[in-house]
Amino acid sequence: MGRLFWKFFFFIAIAQITATFGVGVLFWVENLERSNRNSEIDLSPPASFMIRSAAATLQFGGTEALRSLINEGRPHRLQLYALDEDNKDLMGREVSPKLVEQAKHILATERERRVVERVKAPNGHSYLMFIPAPNDEFGPGGPPGGAREPHRIGERGPKSMFFPTMPIVVALLASLVFALLLAWYFSHPIGHLKNAFNQAANGNLDLELEPVMSARNDELADLGRDFDVMTAKLRTLMESQRRLLHDVSHELRSPIARLQVAIGLARVQDKDKLDLTLERIERESVRMDKLVGELLTLSRLEANVPGSMEEPIAIEAMLGDMINDASFEAEAIGKHVDDQLDCRVQVKGNPELLYRAIENVLRNAIKHTAPGTTVQIHTQLDEINKLLHLSILDRGPGVPEEEMNSIFELFFRSSRTKSNSSGHGLGLSIARRIVEAHQGFIQAANRSNGGLRVDITLPFMADEPARGDTVES
Repeated sequence: MGRLFWKFFFFIAIAQITATFGVGVLFWVENLERSNRNSEIDLSPPASFMIRSAAATLQFGGTEALRSLINEGRPHRLQLYALDEDNKDLMGREVSPKLVEQAKHILATERERRVVERVKAPNGHSYLMFIPAPNDEFGPGGPPGGAREPHRIGERGPKSMFFPTMPIVVALLASLVFALLLAWYFSHPIGHLKNAFNQAANGNLDLELEPVMSARNDELADLGRDFDVMTAKLRTLMESQRRLLHDVSHELRSPIARLQVAIGLARVQDKDKLDLTLERIERESVRMDKLVGELLTLSRLEANVPGSMEEPIAIEAMLGDMINDASFEAEAIGKHVDDQLDCRVQVKGNPELLYRAIENVLRNAIKHTAPGTTVQIHTQLDEINKLLHLSILDRGPGVPEEEMNSIFELFFRSSRTKSNSSGHGLGLSIARRIVEAHQGFIQAANRSNGGLRVDITLPFMADEPARGDTVES
């Protein structure tokens, strides 16, 4: 049992014990007050009949006849009292003043049923006659031998002062049991969570809470499912890190090996061939520098530190500058770039990163499109959903359908272009992360007549206010 269990148990038990005692005391006080308010005079129809009979007996038979009537009624539940002007009982019994006062009050107020009578006897004295309420302590027959209770008639006995000890004890036991169950109900899944977090901290991310908490349907079960989602993402990230380290080491090993070979040749070659070797060393250095730059960009994106993402970007001006540079390079290798731009809107984000993402896709299309063909760039605005659709289409070899879902993964190179590609398989992966950082998405599909189509969708802010920032070609 952990500390949380005892905290739950203690506070729940204290609350329930306090409530139990409070309710018990309130009921006790209420019962006392109700007992004090209850009539101590018998108001039943038999009592009314007995009073009328006694009144007739006293009027026509006198006090001796009434004594005989009272003696005959002693063994039974109804026991009649007759008090003279001095509140002395005809039979010499003690009577509570409170009982006398209540009898006089009923005599003055009760009109419908005469349960209290004042009758004048033949000897000139008047008698107040009434019957006390039965004492249930001894049952319907009253006390053994017809004797009344030892306390004075009309006064409540110890039973009316009874404190509800047994109900309170039962309620306390029930409260403790339910407090125990409730504390266990909350602390048990938290114990599973604690164990799962300890396992995760020790590197075991395979433990799942869904099987052990599937029977619950509360926030703790939701927390367990969220933990499973978290560990699944951590497993994916760790696996991608291991794969990234493996791929980076593989990509760096080749240019480093070529550099070492070139440096070795430079040491033994004559001066005429040295320039070719140095050119090879420079080319491999540039490749390594480009790879390191792409890895740094990827690292920033993976760490969610891409810089400011709040700058307004005039997307049509950016695309115009990009297409001018790409067209110049494409013309030099016998290829063309055709654009159909109509997107005078602004996109909120980082201009440098967004430029690099779109440029990666565009240069990739120029690289793989066939000689003499054209790379097309189209834009379309969705005014209702405030979305910009940018499409880049080439006439290259395309991508096998089974590889389509992998072209945006790290270090992936299609089997159709791997042999003649000088890239590292990072361009499209970086482009996807940059587009997603701008709340957009990117996807690719093969064209029906050959080639690849890459669609980029970005949310835009508003119409571009001006085009003064466009660089003239």
